Amino acid sequence: MDHVEGALGARDRVGVQDFVLLENYRSEDAFIENLRKRFQHNLIYTYIGPVVVSVNPYRDLKLYTKQQMQIYRGINFYEAPPHIFATADNAYRSMRGEARDQCILISGESGAGKTEASKKMLQYLAVCSTHSHDVDRIKDRLIQSNPVLEAFGNAKTIRNDNSSRFGKYMDVQFDYKGAPVGGHILNYLLEKSRVVQQAEGERSFHIFYQLLAGADDGLLETFFLERRPESHAYLSKGDCTRVSSIDDKADFKTVYKALKVIDFTQEEIEELLAIVASIIHLGDVMFTSEGDRAGIVDAMPVNRVARLLQCPEEVLEKALTHRTIVAKGEKLLSPLNEDQAAYARDALSKAVYDRMFTWLVQKINTSLANKEQYRKHVIGLLDIYGFEVFQKNSFEQFCINFCNEKLQQLFIELTLKSEQEEYLSEGIEWEPVAYFNNKIICDLVEERHRGIIAILDEECLLPGDPTDLTFLAKLENAVGEHPHFVSHRTGDVQTRKTLDRDEFRLRHYAGDVTYSVTGFLDKNNDLLYRDLKEAMCESKNQVTSSCFPKSELDDKKRPVTTATQFKTSLNQLMAILMKEEPSYVRCIKPNDNKMPGVFDPILIRHQVKYLGLMENLRVRRAGFAYRRPYEAFLNRYKCLCQDTWPNYYGKPKDGVELLCQAMEYRHDEYRLGNTKIFIRLPKTLFATEDAFQMKKHDLATTIQATYKGHAQYKKYKKMQWAVTLIAAHWKRVTAKRLLERRRKAAQVLRNYINGFITRNQPPNGDNEMFINHCRVTFLHKLRDSLPKSILDKSWPTAPPNLRETSALLEDMFHSNQVRRYCLNMSPQKKMQMQEKLTASEIFKGKKSSYPESVAQPFKSNRLTPQHEALKSKVFDKKYLSQEERPKYMSPVVKYDRHGYKTRPRVLIATNLAVYILDEQDFKLKDKILYENMTGISVSELTDGIFVIHAECTDKKEKGDVILLSDHVIEATTKIALAAGKINSIQVIKPGGLAYTMSGGKEGLIEFSLGAETRVEKGKKGQLVVVDPLRKCLSVLCWLNPTTPLPSYIVLGTMCRNTRCIPTACDNSRAGEALGPVEFSGRWKFFGSAHLATQVIRPSRLTLLSCVSGRAVVPSRQFVDGEV
Repeated sequence: MDHVEGALGARDRVGVQDFVLLENYRSEDAFIENLRKRFQHNLIYTYIGPVVVSVNPYRDLKLYTKQQMQIYRGINFYEAPPHIFATADNAYRSMRGEARDQCILISGESGAGKTEASKKMLQYLAVCSTHSHDVDRIKDRLIQSNPVLEAFGNAKTIRNDNSSRFGKYMDVQFDYKGAPVGGHILNYLLEKSRVVQQAEGERSFHIFYQLLAGADDGLLETFFLERRPESHAYLSKGDCTRVSSIDDKADFKTVYKALKVIDFTQEEIEELLAIVASIIHLGDVMFTSEGDRAGIVDAMPVNRVARLLQCPEEVLEKALTHRTIVAKGEKLLSPLNEDQAAYARDALSKAVYDRMFTWLVQKINTSLANKEQYRKHVIGLLDIYGFEVFQKNSFEQFCINFCNEKLQQLFIELTLKSEQEEYLSEGIEWEPVAYFNNKIICDLVEERHRGIIAILDEECLLPGDPTDLTFLAKLENAVGEHPHFVSHRTGDVQTRKTLDRDEFRLRHYAGDVTYSVTGFLDKNNDLLYRDLKEAMCESKNQVTSSCFPKSELDDKKRPVTTATQFKTSLNQLMAILMKEEPSYVRCIKPNDNKMPGVFDPILIRHQVKYLGLMENLRVRRAGFAYRRPYEAFLNRYKCLCQDTWPNYYGKPKDGVELLCQAMEYRHDEYRLGNTKIFIRLPKTLFATEDAFQMKKHDLATTIQATYKGHAQYKKYKKMQWAVTLIAAHWKRVTAKRLLERRRKAAQVLRNYINGFITRNQPPNGDNEMFINHCRVTFLHKLRDSLPKSILDKSWPTAPPNLRETSALLEDMFHSNQVRRYCLNMSPQKKMQMQEKLTASEIFKGKKSSYPESVAQPFKSNRLTPQHEALKSKVFDKKYLSQEERPKYMSPVVKYDRHGYKTRPRVLIATNLAVYILDEQDFKLKDKILYENMTGISVSELTDGIFVIHAECTDKKEKGDVILLSDHVIEATTKIALAAGKINSIQVIKPGGLAYTMSGGKEGLIEFSLGAETRVEKGKKGQLVVVDPLRKCLSVLCWLNPTTPLPSYIVLGTMCRNTRCIPTACDNSRAGEALGPVEFSGRWKFFGSAHLATQVIRPSRLTLLSCVSGRAVVPSRQFVDGEV
């Protein structure tokens, strides 16, 4: 109960976590204010005892991670902040610990978050139950059933972007260990009319839009579809084909993957999607009036439907435009008019989709079914449509709201009425709590012979021509005096102003709802002409043929009406829920606009009222948190009292009283009723349960110790006589084995020594084993020391008899390494390498800064985010033509042609020209067309100066451009490639670089070496660029050849200066220099191995600096084998 104390301390800031702790618990204003405080601090869950009140935040609050799940796993209900995970965990532990079936009832109006709560609780049960391969497979199927059912059963409505348009009750089945082993789904009243008609701002079921957005082009072509839902009649009735909060393309991939997980075959998936596509095309079938007959405007959609459903086209076309009537045993073919044909088309679409959905649920149930016969316990999750009030409410809203009335009745029975009745029957002192019992509304709808459903069925069965208005007239005659029914005829003058003549109003527990009777009879009859059924029965599509069995044609009984089917299903669901122990999640919608952070107190107050939360709070505040029959309580906790353990033979009530005394319960903490014990506070029960869990360990230890002692004594006596017998035999066996091992070891050593002695001879019987051992050892060593990089050319030294093989392997390995590297190279990387190759051809061995640029990848864009914004705003709109594409963009520094003042600029090279732009406002400063560009000049030093030479064909042109770039190799290479003038780049040796200004004037850039880097204006008006001297070392390596004199080979240099020529000095000849040494290559990093072409044999060597000539390594004598 620590969290309760914390909640009391923080109630002024974030409210209380349990409404039971509210001081003014009778005030509805205080109740709503507590909800508001917590909602504003993103605390969307609050308790009323064990009931969770959830306010939809309309955003992701990161409350459902695996870390959050672990917080609630295995703890008592009140030991952590309120959460639906606590409800799921409490139901799971009650199911597992007490072997009682559980159900979690999630209620609230549409858009309050019921579907999301159901999914999160199912995920919690999957993550926090036990794991194994088979169990995880079932968990995956349970979780993956959600996206499938949402795709086929949910749709975007005005109030909810992912509204459940069917009811779902999922049973998750567990074995005795608490592992999920199966599941079963019951579905209720799919809103199939949505397939053919949607209100303004709404969509049909998600799967239609997912198929068009997410299927690949080949699949769409197979289904004769295009990606534009606006072009299909059924998908654009609501003028809302796309929703910003829904990614139809990604959702389709999720659904496709989920169908695979649930064990749908590829053929079943294709046939299922073919049915979806056929319904889309069926909506595109249009009719025209040909006298009193209907004709099909375009036969193409009919042809496509027939091909997708694999039924005869002529049969389908005939069934859409004609109806067979049986009169006095004779069959007459009657043509349909235009309206009747459209009705038949829509009826077929609704029937196909509805039966396909039922088949889909049955297929999922088959995948989730557990065939084991042992008893399984279940946790049921009820996710059913919320209370709905639209501008126009029809038969579907009538059924949905009736369902919510039944659920409210169940809540009243289990939490309000039954609790108060239980206190009275048990003789517990109790202050009755007033509440509204909505049984009167349920009876108005479902009462036999007199209820609205009974009257509707009676009107549907009448011969003649009953209409929706005759049904309303019968309603007014039968229930017109009912206090919860009003129509235009039975209402007062004020009420008649708000009701049309084809409407009636029911006063539901959640508020008044006005229903239009238009379509009630048709939707209740759910008539599908026999000709259409016959056409579907001829389908070769396996899913369709399963949905329309031919045996259905032989059934002459009139089908049960939709309302009666729904009422029967609801009563069966209520019977299931009454047998299980319920937990409740009451969902509240904070506003009507689906906006995060908005709390509408008027809307909240309405929901609090109709959900009965205040009555629930008052009952909870006055009642007891826990009650159990004496027998069950005593049987579970009798081990906590010496007087009741291990058996108590007196009256159970007396035993429970002894148990309470042993646990030191205070009198105000519990009451003893006629047949049950009642415990007021959860903390009292938690203390008892914790003591019971601790006692179980003690009892288990005692039982284990006694059993182990007896079993161990018997095992000891048996082992005692066996040890002596086994020991005698074993000693003999081990002695023989040891002798044999020694003989074999001696022979192996003898063969190995002989092999070593003859190892250099041709393979023979003596050295074969040794040579094979050497081969294996070398191959193992080779396997463990293969070069990891394509640049690493090292290779282990092979034994003499494997050198040829080693050379072949080395060649094969490096070839394969190069091949794999090339194959794995992406197109972008390849292009980058080609650019690098171009740079190498231009600058290698010419430009001193080239070696440093090798390791740096070329980039096409080096602009900052501020530059990018200016580029989009200014350059793209003012200067960039339609045929131009930027190839390279980078900040540069421009030197003025006269005073050499530096100007920060941005260089953009397109496929047509080079643009020099002001860095601050991207104003154009220079533009050089590639056709006018005569070349690019850089020095061979390490500076970043480069000059773009251009012809001056116009007096307005300013001449050559002098630029400084931190990436001069990259910039010049990119510009040359963009211009298609790779050979235009010149690398100038130190000295002067001439450039041209406007009017034909010439300027000079002078490059030289010095102590430090300088760029300045010279005395003669030239631009002086000074590059610092770089010092470096030659590297020498000692070899041990067979020649009589020792040899030293110069391997290379670490110098970046291309003019560096290392020299060697022989001190034995008074410091006489031996002159330049030739190299096969220059390298940057110490440790590379490029052999020189000249060998020198001095007796004493000194390493010299290649620039200063000063000795940098002391002279010394090298000995054999030293490096």
